[in-house]
Amino acid sequence: MDKQEASFKMVAKTFAGLEKVLAEEIRELGGKEIKTVQRAVEFTGDDALMYRTNYQCRSAIRILKPIAEFYAPNENVLYDEVKKIAWDNYLDISNTFSVDGHVSYSHITHSKYLALKSKDAIADQFREHTGKRPSVDKFNPDLRINVRIFKNFCTVSIDGSGESLHRRGYRKSTGPAPLNEVLAAGMILLTGWKGDTNFIDPMCGSGTLAIEAAMISKNMPAGMFRESWAFQGWKDFDSGLWEQVTSEAKSRIGPLSIKVVASDRSGRILQVARENIEAAGLTNDIEVKVDFIGDVVPPPGGGLMVTNPPYGERIKSDDINKLYADIGDNLKQQFVGYNAWIISSHMEATKHIGLRPAAHMPLNNGALACKYLGFEIYEGSKKDKQEPAEKTKQNKVQFRRNR
Repeated sequence: MDKQEASFKMVAKTFAGLEKVLAEEIRELGGKEIKTVQRAVEFTGDDALMYRTNYQCRSAIRILKPIAEFYAPNENVLYDEVKKIAWDNYLDISNTFSVDGHVSYSHITHSKYLALKSKDAIADQFREHTGKRPSVDKFNPDLRINVRIFKNFCTVSIDGSGESLHRRGYRKSTGPAPLNEVLAAGMILLTGWKGDTNFIDPMCGSGTLAIEAAMISKNMPAGMFRESWAFQGWKDFDSGLWEQVTSEAKSRIGPLSIKVVASDRSGRILQVARENIEAAGLTNDIEVKVDFIGDVVPPPGGGLMVTNPPYGERIKSDDINKLYADIGDNLKQQFVGYNAWIISSHMEATKHIGLRPAAHMPLNNGALACKYLGFEIYEGSKKDKQEPAEKTKQNKVQFRRNR
């Protein structure tokens, strides 16, 4: 069996709430034995899949390759078990490494101490075998090692991604409170949108949602503009296989056949969005325009609206309620035929949208606990929607409000 055909376990990390969409991405890329766990997806595959998931997954934060699992009830067992791993399969004396520790529900209570004991075990193994030890580099190591203990069960992994995969490589500038690229892509994927209908973000900020939507519609790899991944420094890195994986992914990029619109009330912020859109090579694909939320008119023909409005941190209470009321009014007046999705941590303000959500799910935007709300904006009442189209066309536009 060729090296790239050998199957092994991997773990893709993500944000809470995005596990199912990440699992579907991995399934479409060829992953097997897929299992969703809290903020992660476990799966099996070969080297090519390791490369593909890093290069193409939109909702993954990082991809780990577990190399050892054991019970570690205390620091002595941890040290001994980490020291048993054949580290010369992954590291040379001339290489640098770092260890990232994570611990919960364990007798070892500090993540930094977990990382320190693991570093000691690795260094001592090399020193005993060779009289020397590899150096630690916290910022740009040749090998990133992840050690996680949960309920005294330890998993040691090597990190195939390096920098978080949300660092796509296209963001050159940011506005206030920019949306994480992985979260933005995950929000779009959660709607079930396939990139075949119009997309608009009427409060686009630095343009992340519109960029991710255009990339989905054009089938552009998520990592297309990224310069490096940690697995490229692994001893068994296959540059030929990597070239094959990236070439195949790029060959599937297609033209944009829908309208993608990014609008905002601030021309200054829109300049930030334009810079990022240009860096992503999407200047001719995304329409950018200045519009207050009450004046936004989406492309005709229906589609998807996703937006991340202010949550009220910098806005007075009355103003934030009015802003959300304006969002709701514009949805009712202009967005018939659209599915509209809004993420917010300001639950009181969302009540002023004046529409009952057809779907809602919890998501975190950074440290903020949010709700992701989906609204169906259709002509006629919900009952009318289910009746023959001839009757529906005769009805006035009606909307079911929150009570």
